[in-house]
Formats: sequence, structure tokens, C-alpha cells
Amino acid sequence: MTELSFHRVAATADLVEGDIIQVTIGKKSIALYNLGGRYYATDAFCTHGHALLTEGYIDGALVECPMHGGTFDIASGKAVGQPCVTPLATYAVRVEGDTVSIGLPPS
Repeated sequence: MTELSFHRVAATADLVEGDIIQVTIGKKSIALYNLGGRYYATDAFCTHGHALLTEGYIDGALVECPMHGGTFDIASGKAVGQPCVTPLATYAVRVEGDTVSIGLPPS
């Protein structure tokens, strides 16, 4: 298994419960979510169209794309609502104190 390199992307205060923000690591755009005090990270762009999910809506455990209304399960990245069929990449999230970090494989 490849060791992950964790990158500090936000403070816990930057992301209120039930919210989503866009963060960038290098050239990668990532959506960071706070669901009930648990943090999740997926690719920031919908796999169906090039729409930013951070401009979409959170409905429970799902994020809805603002372009065509397709939905993804935030924790797994699985596409669960049409027209989306390709899952989102998900990333490991680590919270230490008030710091939120995302783990990516070394490039």
C-alpha cells in the first residue's frame, strides 16, 4: 500500500457543519465536506459535467451537482443519481486539533 502524504487544507472553523468548500493541493481541486462533525474529501468536479460540486447542494449524505442534478454519496464517492454514473475519487481526511489535512499519494 502506498504511503499517503497529508496536506493541511483548512481549519475546522473554516467549515461549518453541513457545509462544503473547495480546497486545492497542487493542481488538484478537492471538495471538503463537514457532515455531522465528520470530514470527507472528494474530487471537486462532477464526473458527468465539468461543474463544481462546491456550488451544489448537500442533502443528508449526498451532494447534488448544480449543473444537472445528479447525486453522489459523499463518503464513498459513488454516483447514486442520474445522470451521474461514474464515481468521484475520495481522499483520506485527518483532523488533528483544529487542523484538517487531506492525504494524497506522493507524486
